[in-house]
Amino acid sequence: MESQITENKQNQLNGKIRKVVAGWTRWLHIYLSMFSFAILFFFAITGLTLNHTEWFADQQKSTSGKGEMALSWINVPDTNNIKKLDIVEFLRKKHVIKGALSDFIIDENQITIAFSGPAYSADFFIERETGKYDLSVTESGFFALINDLHKGRDSGKPWSLLIDVSAILMMLVSLTGLIMMFFLKKKRLAGFIIALIGLILSYLFYAIWVP
Repeated sequence: MESQITENKQNQLNGKIRKVVAGWTRWLHIYLSMFSFAILFFFAITGLTLNHTEWFADQQKSTSGKGEMALSWINVPDTNNIKKLDIVEFLRKKHVIKGALSDFIIDENQITIAFSGPAYSADFFIERETGKYDLSVTESGFFALINDLHKGRDSGKPWSLLIDVSAILMMLVSLTGLIMMFFLKKKRLAGFIIALIGLILSYLFYAIWVP
C-alpha cells in the first residue's frame, strides 16, 4: 500500500514536470517564432533569390568619372605623410560614396582606393604626380543588396552578429517544435515519421544530384 502511494506521488510529480516543460516549450516556440518572424522570413526569401541570381543580373549599373585633388595630399616623398583621412573624406563628399573603406594601396606612381558595401563597390585610381583620378562605381540593385545581406558580405560586424543571432533563433524554434511533439501523443508518431522522411529526402537530394 505504501509503495503504491509513493508510486502515485512520483507519477503526479512526473506529470507536473511534463506539464511545466510542455508549457514552457510551447511558450518559447510561439514567442520566439513571433519575435524572429521578420528576420527568419527575410532569410527565407533571400535564400530563394540567392539561389537564382540570374533573375536579377540586368539590375547592375556601373558609372565612371574623373576628378582632381590637392597635390599636397598625395605628391609627397614620404608616403607616411600622405593625407589618407583627407583623401577619403574628400572622395566620400564629392562623389557621395557609400560603403566602408576596404583598400588604400600606395605605390610609387598611383594610389588605389576601394570602398565596399552590400551590392556596391567604388574604386579610385589616383595619379600621385598630377592629382588626377579615375573612378568606377558599381551598384547591383535591390536583390543583390538583400543577397549580400544574407551572406553577410561587406555588411559590417553588427549585421554579422544579427546573422549569428538569427541562426540561434532558427535552431531554438526548430528544437522547441521538436520537443513539443513529445507531448502530442496522438500526433507524435506521425510527426517523427514526417521529420524522418524530410531528413532522408534531404540526404537523397544531396547524394543523387549534388556533383
